[in-house]
Amino acid sequence: MSGLTAKIVPEKSVRLLDQVKYEHLVAGTAAGVTSTLVLHPMDVVKIRLAVHDGIHNTPKYSGIWNAITTIYRTEGFRGLYQGVTPNVWGAGASWGLYFLFYNAIKASVQGGNLDTPLAPSQHLLAASEGGLITLLIVNPIWVAKTRLCLQFEQNNKQYTGTLDCLKKIYITEGIRGYYKGILPGIFGVSHGAIQFMVYEELKNRYQKYYNLPISKKLGTLEYLTFSATSKIIAVLSTYPYQVVRARLQNQHYAYEGALDCIKKTWIHESWRGFYKGMGTNLLRVTPATMITFVTYENMSHLLLKYKKEIQ
Repeated sequence: MSGLTAKIVPEKSVRLLDQVKYEHLVAGTAAGVTSTLVLHPMDVVKIRLAVHDGIHNTPKYSGIWNAITTIYRTEGFRGLYQGVTPNVWGAGASWGLYFLFYNAIKASVQGGNLDTPLAPSQHLLAASEGGLITLLIVNPIWVAKTRLCLQFEQNNKQYTGTLDCLKKIYITEGIRGYYKGILPGIFGVSHGAIQFMVYEELKNRYQKYYNLPISKKLGTLEYLTFSATSKIIAVLSTYPYQVVRARLQNQHYAYEGALDCIKKTWIHESWRGFYKGMGTNLLRVTPATMITFVTYENMSHLLLKYKKEIQ
C-alpha cells in the first residue's frame, strides 16, 4: 500500500515557493493576451447575448451574425472592441497567474519531479486552488470588462476607459462593487479545474501510450486537439454560471443576488436562459483556448529550456 502511494504522491517534502517559476507567468500572460486580441469581438457578442433576459430593455439580436453586423453598423469597429483593454489585462493576468499557481501547486505535489504522474483528483484540486487565488486577484478587472462591453450607443456612456470604470465603481459601490458576480465566479473555478484535469489526463494517457516522459514537449497538433476537447467538455459542464455572473455584473439593472438571478432566469426563460450565448461562447473560447495552450506550451518549454542551458 505504501509503495502504491509513493508512486502517486511523492514522499519528498517540497516547499511550494520553491516551485514558483516566472516562466509559467510570462508564457501564460503572452498566451492570454494573444488569444484575446484575436477573438475579443466574439466575447462582446457573447456577453450581450447572455444579459438579454426578456425583462429589461437591452438590445436583442437574432443570432451571432446579426449581433456582429448590428454592432458594427451602429457602433462601428470600436463597438466590437468595447472593453478590449480590461479584457487584455484580465486575460493576460488570469492566464499568467493561473499557469503560475497551478504549476507551482502541481510541482509541489509531485515532489519537484515533473515526470511523476498524478491522479485526476490531484489535477482537479491543484487547478481549483490556482483558479480560486487567481479569481480573487483579477475579478475587479472582469467586472470592468463586462461593464465596458455593455455600453450601448443609445445609452449615455458611463465610463471612458478601464481606469475610469474601476474608479467610478469604487466611488459609487465601494470594494464590494469589484466583487459583483464573485459567487458564480467561485463556482466557475470548477470550469478551469475540469478543463485542466481533462487536458492533463489526455496528455498523460497519450504520453503513456507512446511511452514518453510526462514532461516531454508534444507537437502542435496534440496540444490543439487536447485543449479543444478539454474546453468543450468544461463549457458544456459549467456554462450557466457565466450567464449568471454576466447578469450580476451588468450595470443597467440589478438582481438581489445570485439566487434571485437564477430564480428570475428560470421563471422567464426556463433552462434555455442559462445557455444564452453558449454557441457564441464555444465559437470564441474553443479557438481561444487552442491559441492559448499552444502559445503557452511552446513558450514555457522554450523559456525553461533556455533557463536550464544558462544555469
